[in-house]
Amino acid sequence: MVAMESDSELDRGDTAPDFELPGTDDETHALEDFERDALLVVFTCNHCPYAKAKFDLLNDLAAEYDDLAVVGINPNDETEYPDDSFEAMRERVADGTIAYDAYLRDETAEVAAAYGAVCTPDPFLFGREDGEWRLRYHGRLDDALNPDDEPTEFYVRDAVEAVLAGEEVPHPDRPSRGCSIKWPDE
Repeated sequence: MVAMESDSELDRGDTAPDFELPGTDDETHALEDFERDALLVVFTCNHCPYAKAKFDLLNDLAAEYDDLAVVGINPNDETEYPDDSFEAMRERVADGTIAYDAYLRDETAEVAAAYGAVCTPDPFLFGREDGEWRLRYHGRLDDALNPDDEPTEFYVRDAVEAVLAGEEVPHPDRPSRGCSIKWPDE
């Protein structure tokens, strides 16, 4: 496990890079398919302790906010990390460990690269603006810096509520912290 901090090239107001990826539901999902007021794209995986520590929070967000789509995207190399295989992703969804609106496979990690994601989890929150998804917040989900820490402040919840209310996100972008993305063919 190599801990990394995210530092994306995307700035607030930038449009979301497009994608079309297979989901654990056997459907192909594109950015335009998520017709909500807010979209939380989280580059994540099955094996990283930092990512695992945030499963419940992401599941809760997906369940609590009807106007928010929570989309997990797994870019990790499944050859070197079999726990991140598409089949293992399906198992996590089937057993209820992961209950996002969509859990997608980025086999080539091209989508992760387009977003500038570097770690798992690496969250990007977008709001609808003039029919496009615009970045409103990129950063930590909460104030727990390590997998075993209990969070006391939930930055992502505040950010989601601000986006849904049409307000500016009150928190600065803070680098997310987690395991490095396991890029294919490295």
